[in-house]
Amino acid sequence: MRQFKYIIITLVCTLLASCMADSFDAPEDTGLSPYGNNALTESNVITIAQLKTQFASVIGNSGMKQVTDDIKIKGTVIANDIQGNIYNEVIIDDGTGAFIICVAQGGIYGYLPEGQQVLIDLKDLYIGGYGQQGELGMPYTSASGSTYVSRMNRFIWNDHFKILGKATPGSVTPIDFDINRMKDESYLEENCGRLMTIHGVEISGADGKSVFAPSDGSVTLTANCANRSFKGLSSSNIVLRTSTYADFAGNIMPTGKVNVTGVFTRYRNTWQILMRTIDDIQPAQ
Repeated sequence: MRQFKYIIITLVCTLLASCMADSFDAPEDTGLSPYGNNALTESNVITIAQLKTQFASVIGNSGMKQVTDDIKIKGTVIANDIQGNIYNEVIIDDGTGAFIICVAQGGIYGYLPEGQQVLIDLKDLYIGGYGQQGELGMPYTSASGSTYVSRMNRFIWNDHFKILGKATPGSVTPIDFDINRMKDESYLEENCGRLMTIHGVEISGADGKSVFAPSDGSVTLTANCANRSFKGLSSSNIVLRTSTYADFAGNIMPTGKVNVTGVFTRYRNTWQILMRTIDDIQPAQ
């Protein structure tokens, strides 16, 4: 009798365990990202070039304006905060131009890696210019009373973007920087913010000992960044800009001719190159 009861209890436990296992199966893969707003649709999409044209006066005057139209942009992530030289920003490019998106959140590279396509709903966000560099975000007022576009909080951001498909890092290819057009205003307006490569330059101050962005006072810093010039090129035209918080800030600058890839932002009429990772600088062949 006891043996029969034991068999019955064993069968019941087995059935219960099987049912519980079924209830804890992995959720079905819907193909939807756990990040962003999956309800957004690809309607009223304009190009980044069109966006820059529409807000040209605002950006050019380093002003700020709220987007009231129901418009969106779509592009591929060309840079993020993966090694700390780009902070609270993600940059996208759609082939017609690039734009900087300001988000008050760290670890953006975790869900928006290089090569990830993204749709962004612009309505109610703000377009502005910082030193004539176009940016998307929300208003910020500094202690001195200046108001400009800065980082939006992550909750607002989450409602305004949608991840499209899977990332394809190999699709991100830098454009060759035309040094002969460095002072060309139209070239500057069209390409600021894009991923580019300047070839065969030498970093001033590279002596086999000096690092990119020391925080010991040996180099003048602006906003915790060191601006390094290139030999033979004026620092009023182009600089290599590295944050003291970048993972490679303490790396020794390479000597000799190098190729430098990065996001070519602008501050007024000066190109500022922001490397994404230390691998963005390579010996020139």
